[in-house]
Amino acid sequence: MFDAKVYSERRNRLRQKINNGIILFLGNPESPMNYPSNTFHFRQDSSFLYYFGLDMPNIAGILDVDENKDYLFGDNFDLDDIIWMGPQPSMKELGKTVGVKNAEPYGHLVEKLHDAIEKGRKIHFLPPYRGETILLLEDLLGINQNLIQSYVSKDLIKAVVAMRSIKDTHEIEELEKAANIAYEMHVTAMKMAKPGTYEREITGVVEGIPVSQGGMISFPIILTQNGETLHNHYHGNKLEEGKMMLTDTGAETPMHYASDCTRTVPVGGKFNQRQKDIYQIVLEANNKAREATKPGITYLSVHTLAVKTVVEGLKNLGLMKGDVNAAVEQGAHAMFMPHGLGHMMGLDVHDMEGLGEDYVGYDEETKRGSIFGFSGLRLGRKLQPGFVLTNEPGTYFIPELIKRWKEQGKFTEFINYDKVESYIGFGGVRLEDDILVTQDGCRILGDKRIPITPEEVEETMNG
Repeated sequence: MFDAKVYSERRNRLRQKINNGIILFLGNPESPMNYPSNTFHFRQDSSFLYYFGLDMPNIAGILDVDENKDYLFGDNFDLDDIIWMGPQPSMKELGKTVGVKNAEPYGHLVEKLHDAIEKGRKIHFLPPYRGETILLLEDLLGINQNLIQSYVSKDLIKAVVAMRSIKDTHEIEELEKAANIAYEMHVTAMKMAKPGTYEREITGVVEGIPVSQGGMISFPIILTQNGETLHNHYHGNKLEEGKMMLTDTGAETPMHYASDCTRTVPVGGKFNQRQKDIYQIVLEANNKAREATKPGITYLSVHTLAVKTVVEGLKNLGLMKGDVNAAVEQGAHAMFMPHGLGHMMGLDVHDMEGLGEDYVGYDEETKRGSIFGFSGLRLGRKLQPGFVLTNEPGTYFIPELIKRWKEQGKFTEFINYDKVESYIGFGGVRLEDDILVTQDGCRILGDKRIPITPEEVEETMNG
C-alpha cells in the first residue's frame, strides 16, 4: 500500500473534476468457486484500489463532493472472524492507513445513499462488471438491474481515465517490479521448451513464479505450440520439434500492478530458416514501433507503421504482393495480424477496459477504425508522458481465415494464397514488450529486456 497522502491526493484531485454530488466506489465481494466458503483468490476492484487502497472484500467508499468529505463503509471483524483469520484491524484503523477519517458500518452506506437520493443529489458510479455488483447497485439505488448501465456517470469515467492513464512515480516503480517478474517467467519458459514436454508442465511452473513473490498472474496464461490461436488457453499438447511455442503471460505485484509480455521460441532451442524469416519480420515491427512511440503522436499511427512493416516483410518472402500502403488501407494485412498493436496497462492488464475501451483508447480527435485489422486496436489516441502500454505485433497463419478468404476471393491482388497455404501448421509469432512513454520517447519497463533477438533466444534456451 502507498502512503496515505497518495490516496488522499488522488481523491482530492478527483473531487475537483466532478462538479457536485456523491462519488460511489464499491469494492468487490468474495466469489465462491463451488460453495460459499470456498472462494476464488480475491481480487479487489482496480478503481477502488486506486482511490482507497484497501485490498479486502465487502467494503465501499464515498467521496462527497459537496461536503468535501470521504467515507469508508465496512463492518469490523467479529470474534469468529478473528478465530479463523487472526487479529484484524478495525475499519477506523484501516481508514487511517488511506487517509479516511470517516469509517462507518456497511449498513450506513444505504442510509447515506438514500439521503442523497431524497435530496435529489447526483450519485456518480462506474460501470459494474460483476453480476453481484449490478444487483447491489439495484438494492442501493433503486434502479432496475437492466437499466444500471444507463445510469453510469460518463463524467466520472472520463475523470478516472484521465487520472489513471498517467502513471506516477509510485506506480512506475510497481510496474517495473511486475516487468522483472515477467522476465523470470519468460526465461523459465524458454529453458523448459524442449520436445516431449507438455505445455501444462511449463504453465504450472511459470504460474508459480509470481505466486512465490506474493502476487499472481495478471491474466490466464497463454502458452501453446499452436500460436495461430490468439488467446489459446489449452495446455494439453506435447511440444514437438519444428514447432514454435508462444508464451503470453505477465505478473501482478502484491499491489496488483501488472505486466504483459509475449515471446515465441523454437521448441528445442534452434530456429529453422522459415521460423527465423517470420520471426525477424515481427521483431522488426516491434522495434520500429517502439522507436516511433513518443508523446504527441497517436498510437494508431504507430500501429499503422507496425502493420506496414509486417506487410513489407511478407512481400519480400513472396507471401504478399502489390502496393504496401493500399494493402494496409484496405485491410489485407489482417490475414496475418488481425489484432491491434497494443493496449494501456496498469492496475488492470488491459487498463480500465471495464470503463469502456473507447473512453480509454480513443477521444474526440482519434476515432476507432471500422475495417478488420484496425477495429480491434484498443489504443489509438495521442500518447502522453506517463502512459504505460504494450507493443505486441504478430504474424499468424490461421487455417480457417486463409480458407475463407481464398474461397471468397478476397485481396487476391495482395495475397499469394498458394504460398500462404504452404505455411498452414506454422502457428504464429507474437513479440510483446511493456512500454513507458517518457518526456521525449519511451523505454521498455524492467531492469532487462526479455531475450528477443534470435541469438539471445537460442543462447537462453541452450545455456
